[in-house]
Amino acid sequence: MAAPGGPGPLAPPVVRVDAGPGDEVIVPTFTMIASAAAVCYTGAKPVFVDCEIDTWNLDVSAVRAKITPRTRAIMPVHIYGLPCDMDPLLEIAREHGLFVVEDAAEAIGSKYRDRPCGALGDVGCFSFFANKVITTGEGGMVVTNDAEIARKLRYYKNLCFPMEGPRRYVHEHIGFNYRMPNTAAAIGLAQLERVEEYVARRRRNAAAYNARLQGERGIRTPATRPWATNSYWMYSILVEDDFGRSRDEVMQELRARDIETRSFFVPMHEQRSLVEYGCNVSGDYSRAEYVSRRGLYLPSGSGLTDAQIERVCRELLALRR
Repeated sequence: MAAPGGPGPLAPPVVRVDAGPGDEVIVPTFTMIASAAAVCYTGAKPVFVDCEIDTWNLDVSAVRAKITPRTRAIMPVHIYGLPCDMDPLLEIAREHGLFVVEDAAEAIGSKYRDRPCGALGDVGCFSFFANKVITTGEGGMVVTNDAEIARKLRYYKNLCFPMEGPRRYVHEHIGFNYRMPNTAAAIGLAQLERVEEYVARRRRNAAAYNARLQGERGIRTPATRPWATNSYWMYSILVEDDFGRSRDEVMQELRARDIETRSFFVPMHEQRSLVEYGCNVSGDYSRAEYVSRRGLYLPSGSGLTDAQIERVCRELLALRR
């Protein structure tokens, strides 16, 4: 099911799992706000879990402690293209009768134990925003292998028009106007034919960055796991204290050298909008806070050349004190 931009691909699946006022959905605190916003759109509340310090993904070992009788679903996010450890998370969901709404917005082409990310939970959601591996300018896609879920998704994304019979302006539920224009879909379909090429370019770029930056003082490069195939949507690093400059100083200096970077997500428990919405932000989220304050993306587009990557690395390391 195609959908427009923002939390569009995520909101109908959250509705489909019957989450509403008084209910909860477990979400990593270290993610982009669209994940949490999709929960809020339904009237439910996101419940936050800290990240792992090395993968920056949801800490699966901390999920059980967040489950209450109000929990309806778990929403893992494959941060920057590195898959979450899904098997133990799926086991927890089965034990407690919870849906898994998989946020694979950043994981087009990523695999977990040779299975494609986005196809591991009850529902998978992808983003086709302008900076993703393939794009429709805005928008995204929801996938599921459950026919009833698919029917409900189509129902909710189209303002809850009746699914059968002639089109009548009778709506039994409150739905979403989440239709993707045909022109945007055509752009996406054309790029889908080359998705393996685009993913291979991102992985090649990451290998070039790793060859230059791994082991360098003050730089933490992306973690790996033996069961994970990372699509490297963004090549992301931490600027550690022994680099001698802060993350923000590094970004400013690189900008002066015409090298664009972007800082990591600000954790959800620090978002004023979610605090005012009523989310419980008590607890320890120190790992997400640590990562958020030190992380940045280096240039990551599929069209990068070896010479450009070499220049980025050279200018970055020249800033070290």
